[in-house]
Amino acid sequence: MITHIKGRLFEKSPTNVVIETNGIGYLVNISLTTFAQIPDNEYIKLYTHLQIKEDSHSLFGFYTIKEREIFRLLISVSGVGTSTARTMLSSLNPQEIINAISSDNVSLVQSVKGIGSKTAQRLIIELRDKVLKIYDIDDTIVNPNNTIKNEALSALEVLGINKKSAERLVDQIVNENQNISVEEIIKKTLKNI
Repeated sequence: MITHIKGRLFEKSPTNVVIETNGIGYLVNISLTTFAQIPDNEYIKLYTHLQIKEDSHSLFGFYTIKEREIFRLLISVSGVGTSTARTMLSSLNPQEIINAISSDNVSLVQSVKGIGSKTAQRLIIELRDKVLKIYDIDDTIVNPNNTIKNEALSALEVLGINKKSAERLVDQIVNENQNISVEEIIKKTLKNI
């Protein structure tokens, strides 16, 4: 596995760079986030991820280790490939992605070109716990509405409402009204079911 590459910057474009090391030019795919951080110095160092497929070997470069970690987390999700992960890192910086995943911000993830609502939801569901653990984020600070939401869902379930059918509606209500009480959530949900 190639973990980083250090050498002379031979070519630079928004999607890739060519780094010459010991007389060999390596084509390294990059995101716009990395492109913006690469100085125009003669020598640079990028952290890399090597993807080996049946028909190709692709090298992806990142200016920071954190960006590479996020890239690897993203491609671990079913349906998210290297091009989608690179597009995400071109649209949002690593911290914005961490914040979006940890706070269940489906709309921000979905704002990235090529990511639909199902992929955005799957991405958040699969990565949320990992992101909270890796970056030591306290769930109650990031998402204080979680306890209110869970209380409302429990109450609706006691009233005979299917939890799965109510969950999407409750999420929408909580996202629209950040400082809402449990009683108001229940009332609004019952009106809309």
